Amino acid sequence: MSTRAAAVAGYFYDANASRLQHYINELLTAESAVSNVLPKALIVPHAGYIYSGSTAAYAFRCLLTDPDQVKRVLLIGPAHRAYVDGMAIPSVDSFSTPLGDITLDVKGLAEIRSLPGVQVSDEAHREEHSLEVQLPFLQTVLNDFTLVPVVVGGANASEVAAVIDALADDPHTLIVISSDLSHFLNYAEAQQVDASTCDKILHKSTSLKGEQACGARAINGLMASTKCRPLDVDLLYACNSGDTAGKPNRVVGYAAFALR
Repeated sequence: MSTRAAAVAGYFYDANASRLQHYINELLTAESAVSNVLPKALIVPHAGYIYSGSTAAYAFRCLLTDPDQVKRVLLIGPAHRAYVDGMAIPSVDSFSTPLGDITLDVKGLAEIRSLPGVQVSDEAHREEHSLEVQLPFLQTVLNDFTLVPVVVGGANASEVAAVIDALADDPHTLIVISSDLSHFLNYAEAQQVDASTCDKILHKSTSLKGEQACGARAINGLMASTKCRPLDVDLLYACNSGDTAGKPNRVVGYAAFALR
């Protein structure tokens, strides 16, 4: 059995399992769930937990409605640490976090492996945080699930949509898109830019740019998906690092959305 080891434990979130679990539980219980309808897809931020964890919790809290319904998670996020021409899936058998190992979905990976733009690259996943930071949340709110992790580089919306459409028919598959919003603007500028970006997401835009959301290509693919386009999009919460643990002169924007 080959395993992708946690790369950002101790940096983006606590490496100690008991402290990590306690912190996530606190985030999840800070507010009540916003709906009794289980989402088909989520858009969540991926910064360090002290910055964006409270925003991400708004999305993951929705899964507590019926966690047994989710048996597979298609997790898609942008490449930060390696060049990816298209999309990358791993060859390993599992992904590890301080909370344990998550088995990868062999069938799901096989279904998307031959799609345009998809390649196998463990290097693209080895240090990538955009997917990893979502895993402890998923391990907390879900019971028994497998994972299909996809890192997006230069893929276009139709290529990402094809990956989503290949797996989204399964009623037990949840789609999670990992993306922050604007980067390194001052507080007031970020609020303005992020409000516009959130509005575009609510209207299912397929033309977001990287300066609006670092996971723009993944979000565009979600909105172009024939399986997800008919869904309603709800903005659950939005803020920036100036609201949490960052300085107001150079912030990163965060938002959580649910598609039902």
